[in-house]
Amino acid sequence: MTTNQAHSQEPSRARVLRDKMASAGLVRIMATHSPLSARLAEEAGFDGLWASGFELSALYGLADVSLISMTQHLDMVRAIAEQSRLPLVADLDTGFRNAINVIHAVEQYQHAGAAAVVIEDKTFPKVTSLAADARQELLRIEEIQGKIEAAVAARRDPDFLIVARTETLIAGLGETEALTRAAAYADAGADMILVHSKQKTPDEIESFVKAWTGKLPIAIVPTAYPQLNEARIRALGKIGMVIYGNHAIRAAVTAMQNVFGRIVADGGIHAVDKDLVPVDEIFRLQRMDQIKSAERKFLR
Repeated sequence: MTTNQAHSQEPSRARVLRDKMASAGLVRIMATHSPLSARLAEEAGFDGLWASGFELSALYGLADVSLISMTQHLDMVRAIAEQSRLPLVADLDTGFRNAINVIHAVEQYQHAGAAAVVIEDKTFPKVTSLAADARQELLRIEEIQGKIEAAVAARRDPDFLIVARTETLIAGLGETEALTRAAAYADAGADMILVHSKQKTPDEIESFVKAWTGKLPIAIVPTAYPQLNEARIRALGKIGMVIYGNHAIRAAVTAMQNVFGRIVADGGIHAVDKDLVPVDEIFRLQRMDQIKSAERKFLR
């Protein structure tokens, strides 16, 4: 058996994600904006990665309002998939405009190594969900159903997950509308419903989950209501995926603000250096041992 044949017999990352959800009941997905943050999430023990549009926008110093192109986001997804074997859930925002764009996007993200895509029901250009007093406009139900149907038609791997995200609660349209939309998206062929809220308590999400009578599992992003921990999530049932949606970039900013401020205040790196990982740890994450091994073997 050749190496390529062996690899072809491995389950797809989408299959791995589905199997993990079936066996564990809940998969934990960590946001990422780079291959390095993906590698750290993998080492920490997460089940999968969230290729976050918010995090990539922040990395470029841009607001999360559809300013990042599909090419930029796709390049990140491809680079991450090359460096980590974890299943990757790609945040496609609105699907890069209409249903025809969705077909192209789903084809390309499969090629890039994603295991799932999330498409939300906002209009293009979208505005990030948690911004105060921001414009939050939703598409007609029929239009987002068309996008979901297009995504389903475009997938080659039947295990590839199409996640339909409703921003109904974000837009302040209430639980009844959220349930109506979720049911419509399920009818269109979605594999999972992602429901989001910007309330500071989990009451709104817990109420939605309890009221949901559909067969599809639910995904949540508990950024605004961190008290909804995994024990409480499991107790609710019906939730198959929890996405920690922006914690990689927030952790990075927290650390950099602290270290940069200390260096300026101290007039050098003499005090802060002991609190940083050594350079050897960066070498390990860069897999320098593999480079050294290849040099010994091939450089003559």
